[in-house]
Amino acid sequence: MNLSNNKILITGGASGIGLGLTERFIKGGNTVIICGRRQDVLDEAAAKFPGVITRQCDLSVESERIDLYNWIAQNHSDLNVLVNNAGVQNWMTVNDTAFFEKAKQEAEINILAPLHLTQLFVQLKSLTTIMNVTSGLAFVPFSKVGVYSATKAFFRSFTLSLRHQLKDSGVEVIEIIPPALNTDLGGKGLHNAAPPVSDFIESIFEQLKNGSNELTFGTSAERAEANNSTIAEYFSKLNPS
Repeated sequence: MNLSNNKILITGGASGIGLGLTERFIKGGNTVIICGRRQDVLDEAAAKFPGVITRQCDLSVESERIDLYNWIAQNHSDLNVLVNNAGVQNWMTVNDTAFFEKAKQEAEINILAPLHLTQLFVQLKSLTTIMNVTSGLAFVPFSKVGVYSATKAFFRSFTLSLRHQLKDSGVEVIEIIPPALNTDLGGKGLHNAAPPVSDFIESIFEQLKNGSNELTFGTSAERAEANNSTIAEYFSKLNPS
């Protein structure tokens, strides 16, 4: 992937990993479009990084995903990179009253939205790269976020198939595999002890420079290389009895 002179759409690009990617891509001389559900958060990102283009969009709504694509196709038809980053994480158990409703939300945003956006954006003749943000939890689940872990396992599996499907099309498929980072994913304060997003971003951009299409950091690198016995070991660490 060329790291400059791209036009890039980052879903969920106004916070967390998405904001880190936004900052780094802008520094690299790229045009960045970010979308998100909350206009105030988009406005904050635009104030911090003048030149970023924003679009309010609730990716859990199918019609809004279609509207997003149509807006891009009409106004930014030279867009060549799609970053499927937006995600939601709920800490819950199957016994929680709202379990199913929250699970549906996670499935819609973490699975159906990126699948739909991928199907839409591959229609752009300018598209050269799709970047999918999965998780180290795609390899070893954390039971407190069991549905989230499962959605990321699904998304990793799909990403592997997508890379194979598009191998002769000229569209590169890159998987970003973060561990827990110091973001508000799942709720404020839950990941305060985790590594900062900035360290993660610098690491994965070094990997991009080296031509890697699976970008890991810290414990996600170890989990991505796990076998059956080490998966069991990691599961016990993440989910003590």
